[in-house]
Amino acid sequence: MIRDSVPAVESAMSVPRWRSLLFVPAHVPRFVEAAHERGADGVILDLEDSVPQDHKGEARKQLPESVAKVGRKGKSVLVRVNRGLRALAADLDAAVMAGVDALVLPKTDSAEWVLEIANAVSELERERKLPLERIRFLAQIEAPDALQRLAAIASAHPRMVAMALGPEDFSAAVGGSPQFDLLLTPNLSVLFAARAAGLLPLGFIGSIGEFSDTHKLREAAAHARRLGFAGALAIHPTQVAIFNEAFSPSAQEVEWARDVVAAENDAATRGLSAFSMNGKMVDPPVVRRAHEILALASNG
Repeated sequence: MIRDSVPAVESAMSVPRWRSLLFVPAHVPRFVEAAHERGADGVILDLEDSVPQDHKGEARKQLPESVAKVGRKGKSVLVRVNRGLRALAADLDAAVMAGVDALVLPKTDSAEWVLEIANAVSELERERKLPLERIRFLAQIEAPDALQRLAAIASAHPRMVAMALGPEDFSAAVGGSPQFDLLLTPNLSVLFAARAAGLLPLGFIGSIGEFSDTHKLREAAAHARRLGFAGALAIHPTQVAIFNEAFSPSAQEVEWARDVVAAENDAATRGLSAFSMNGKMVDPPVVRRAHEILALASNG
């Protein structure tokens, strides 16, 4: 397998904090105009499923203005491209620009596909004198055959920063409906592969299209964080606040973490790496989790 020859500048960059990424159809000006006010950590300008075929060209032409608009208030700016070669080539030509932080790659099914796109993006960056490898990749897994290649996809290129299961497309591909029992295993597979490669695992166990039942969505998001997910993709503004809260440490978690770190410091002065706190054993993995919670709280 031949990797892009550009130095892995991006691999040294920090992993972003993406509790919520809001999809916005790139051809609808009123949605683009308001996107930065919705509270999401990032906005995905969609050139794929939410844009009719006869509007894709106009959406691409509007992309420079759209990127500038949704990036206000320091939001991450992502662009979801199309899978087909002709459409993908046009999308990359339009999307590789200053201000774009990541590309969302739908229907990702192999490391080779990721590399092909990475090479094309690198060529465009060189031609346009853009910082090399600044644009990162979020891969959407939407077919069962991709599950066999998750580790390779996750480590395919330094541009890779996140992975997410596409629950609707995946369910359709296996002839099922996006219910918990069908989606649990593939979501966990994506989670484990992403974490093993140092990427952000995004998602929850359920349909991304369900946004009216906020109680159910809140429970699903809280469950996803307990499993280890870092955030989720949103298709409606009402989902954003729920995801931001669910994927942030609670006040009780922060208080617990502070107590653990304080106890750790005390134990270190006594030469201990494991100690008891409130009747429970605390060892290095627990301490690491406490530090992670405090880091998330400080970045929230």
